[in-house]
Amino acid sequence: MMRLFCHFAAFIAAFVWAAQPVSAQSVLRDAETEALLNDMAAPLVEAAGLAPGNVDIVLINDPSINAFVAGGQAIYIHTGLINAADTANEVQGVIAHELGHITGGHINRFDEGMSAAGNISILSLLLGVGAALAGASEAGIGIMQAGQRAALGKFLAFTRVQEASADAAGAQYLSDAGLSGRGSLAFFGKLLNQEFRYYRRQDDDAAFTRTHPLSGDRIARLREVYERDPAWDAPDDGEIQARFMRVKAKLYGYLSTPERTLQSYPEYDTSVPARYARAYAFHKSALVDQALAETDALIATDPQNPYFLELKGQVLLESGKPDEALDPLRQATDFSRNEPLISSMLGHALIATEDETNFAEAERVLRAAVARDRLNPFAWYQLGVVYAARGDMPRARLASAEQQVMRRNYPEALRSAQAAEAGLEPGTPDWIRAQDISLQARAALEQLRDR
Repeated sequence: MMRLFCHFAAFIAAFVWAAQPVSAQSVLRDAETEALLNDMAAPLVEAAGLAPGNVDIVLINDPSINAFVAGGQAIYIHTGLINAADTANEVQGVIAHELGHITGGHINRFDEGMSAAGNISILSLLLGVGAALAGASEAGIGIMQAGQRAALGKFLAFTRVQEASADAAGAQYLSDAGLSGRGSLAFFGKLLNQEFRYYRRQDDDAAFTRTHPLSGDRIARLREVYERDPAWDAPDDGEIQARFMRVKAKLYGYLSTPERTLQSYPEYDTSVPARYARAYAFHKSALVDQALAETDALIATDPQNPYFLELKGQVLLESGKPDEALDPLRQATDFSRNEPLISSMLGHALIATEDETNFAEAERVLRAAVARDRLNPFAWYQLGVVYAARGDMPRARLASAEQQVMRRNYPEALRSAQAAEAGLEPGTPDWIRAQDISLQARAALEQLRDR
């Protein structure tokens, strides 16, 4: 189930690691994609000496080719990067690099670079003001401009050192995980080609204004490291690569226009990735029969694949046939071992039947979903619908508070949590949770006021 969730607030400075993350980017959640990215990252996380399962890979709906870290143990990958990569190994090279930022504590050390640059900037400002007051206004302006350039250069040099450090660490993690660096070099080659397309200079003067080392220099340096590594000739994992091609096609079908999808995956292509992409294209075009034909063809290749069954259920549900969606969604939930995102879609379908005899099952699967994945506002919303339908308004308000606090709607989250707390039995887990949300929302509002 591809679904855009909440807004992601990436409050980081314009030059951090490069990239172009901006506030209010949408997080794209999908069970199959998350499972693949976690499996791709697992050997690298272990090689980096981090605890398995403690590094989150978050997919951001952004067409630019980018990945970044922004504090904590989370790596954010843009959908544009997945679309640009030809192999899973290329993405693993990116993940290894971002792990280098995490283990190097680069986000935590960001203030060091800012402080050094700030000292230069302040000194130049004072000298410039002094010159202006002495009557040399043009000289004062020149001093300040030169100081600003020196400060920027100092900060950019700091980030380039961090990037080079992450490159080296990433290369080591790939080696320790037994993964080839071929994909990493191939991906850097794509970045270099993109720079050439946009006429970005590659000379020494251009390097001064870059947050990253020049791509050509990185390729030359890393090629020497990778080609000496025993893992250089290691074959790619065939199963991981097949899964990657499916997910890449799935993302393309979900995010691109139907016309572009059908051009990229024409109907004579009967491969699994092509059928995956076309199923979304037909579904988005309201061609239900054709979308179901593609999903049935997928299921025929692997009858117990929970993601194929989930897609069929999604097509039926969103086409106004929730009763018909129940069987494939129940199977998808069972075969995925109650994966929370899939379970939440089953809960949605049960509610959409408008048959109150299905509400008890909906509550059960949705409660199980949020117990395993609390950061699922869609499941909380559906659970709130069930509670409201049976007249349990305190828990309906609590479910609303859960999703509101995730969306950073703190005023509403505070009101909903306070209303839930007033109606719940004191000392119960739900009552305690309502208090926790109230405290969280109140603290966030106070921080906003302080700013």
